[in-house]
Amino acid sequence: MYIRGARVLVCGGGGFIGGHMVNKLLEAGAAKCRAVDVKPFDEWHQINPLAENLVLDLQVREACEEAVQGMDTVIQLAADMGGMGFIENNKALCMLSVLISTHMLLAARDARVKRFFYSSSACVYNGEKQKSCEVVPLKESDAYPANPEDGYGWEKLFTERMCRHFQEDFGLDTRIVRFHNVYGPYGTWYGGREKAPAAICRKVIEAKLSGNHEIEIWGDGNQTRSFMYIDDCTRGVIDILNRDIHEPINLGSRELVTVNGLVSIVEDLAGIKLNRHHNLNAPTGVQGRNSDNTLLIKYLGWEPSIPLREGMAKTYAWIEGQMKVEAASKQLVTR
Repeated sequence: MYIRGARVLVCGGGGFIGGHMVNKLLEAGAAKCRAVDVKPFDEWHQINPLAENLVLDLQVREACEEAVQGMDTVIQLAADMGGMGFIENNKALCMLSVLISTHMLLAARDARVKRFFYSSSACVYNGEKQKSCEVVPLKESDAYPANPEDGYGWEKLFTERMCRHFQEDFGLDTRIVRFHNVYGPYGTWYGGREKAPAAICRKVIEAKLSGNHEIEIWGDGNQTRSFMYIDDCTRGVIDILNRDIHEPINLGSRELVTVNGLVSIVEDLAGIKLNRHHNLNAPTGVQGRNSDNTLLIKYLGWEPSIPLREGMAKTYAWIEGQMKVEAASKQLVTR
């Protein structure tokens, strides 16, 4: 197994996926794990004391060169991104993430890194194929002809091409994986960068704690998505790194749900029913998106399968705990 005994750099190690990834790598037998993030340590989602943890701005090439020193594997998760509200309103910031990936690729090439993993996104897919809620699962070839999500999707698709050409021209062994809506505990749940599962959990918990049983849903709620629990995501990354896969590949659940259906799941977990108000002017993204896992099953022999309700129960419980601690803290301050 490639990862066992490897020295792995996790770019964006202070983020949601990055924090879980560091833990999984160490469990899988990585000899060393270095987590790097631009955020100060008190803003990291998780910190594993067994990892080497560094605060560096990976938009700067010299920082990338420092980060990769002594590493043989790079997992590039670092990006300026968030949920659909953030992506639609911060296109330039999302595209500036290309600086991180460009400088990391150059640093990895110069350091003779053995393997480079790039986390792409389902946002690279042609928008014309995602106009119906009854979406046909997206195959890897559906990224072309190119018409990705404006800003964020274009940056991801461009960087996929960079990875491909760094492999062709410089021999850098790259892996390109298109994540489909990763969620779980220790993720962002407020502030504008949170994604739908966390945002809905927060809204339902707020309604339950306040007694005001109202909820705003972005769009008409008929938009369809699949959501992959973080444990399936980290397992997939490890397995893909352990195999020779030299083409972009989906990593996502095939369990399709509407936004309204996701709200119903969280209501059930909370034990309440809310009055729903649909904000038709809010950012909603494409009408439908799902992952075709034919290629993933071919290579790995499995696909993400943790049921949405099971994953949401864990996510809801964690966010509820965080919100109760925050509410208790505010009460202490006001006394």
